[in-house]
Amino acid sequence: MSCTESLSPAKPMSRELGPVDHGRLLEALGIEARVLGEVAHAASPDSPVPTAPGWTLSELLRHVGSIYRLALGWMEEGRRPTHWQRGPLPGEPVAGYFDAGREALLAELAAHDPAARASTWWPADPTYGFWIRRMLHETLIHRFDAERAADVEHATVPEDLAADGVDEVLTLYFDQKLATMGLAGTRHGTVGIRTGGHSWIARAGPDETTAWRCSVEEAAAADELVEAEASRVYLWLWGRAAPTAVTVTGGHDLAAQVWALLRLATR
Repeated sequence: MSCTESLSPAKPMSRELGPVDHGRLLEALGIEARVLGEVAHAASPDSPVPTAPGWTLSELLRHVGSIYRLALGWMEEGRRPTHWQRGPLPGEPVAGYFDAGREALLAELAAHDPAARASTWWPADPTYGFWIRRMLHETLIHRFDAERAADVEHATVPEDLAADGVDEVLTLYFDQKLATMGLAGTRHGTVGIRTGGHSWIARAGPDETTAWRCSVEEAAAADELVEAEASRVYLWLWGRAAPTAVTVTGGHDLAAQVWALLRLATR
């Protein structure tokens, strides 16, 4: 389950803009948050979420509303907040709690230049742009979850946003969060990931987990190579798609290790 509540700053990295610009990401955040709310409002709040076992739609909506308030606290207080409204007040509907958090978050993000400095939990990107991107993918993956819970057919992820999400989950969660958790792989090796005209390397072993953008040739030279359309790779990396959703060549053990490590990083 995607979450940012337990993260703390760790190793610095050089900051580079991802595949999609912040204007598109902010616009998409507004759309995805609205759709998530509409899907959850239209279905039974007790509907189980098959892609997030143990959760109902109501719990999913509460979680996202809490994350919105956590992000606002980071931006407003200049550090990770110690207190924020983690759920609806007595008598407050979950839908209202979510809607209020969404509106406050969008207003705060729209009021600042994405390049303006803001406190974040990623030393590589201390800007409002970090929060635009992080909140978009938090929302997008849970919009997908909500549509699965509501049995909405053809739940999809736009390809440009999916490519950006692949970049985020590899360079932020695989490269950054696993290190803060003190977790590493058991097998040495590299996995190339190619999709949407972009390529990455994920390297793991007993003493490291790291990922970076690379050339098509470098990805092809990795020990194993993962390929598929961007939406499939994105959902696979987030644990929302079956192993067969992507094509793996050169073996499967290292790709499976990347997938398993990301389950720990994104839970």
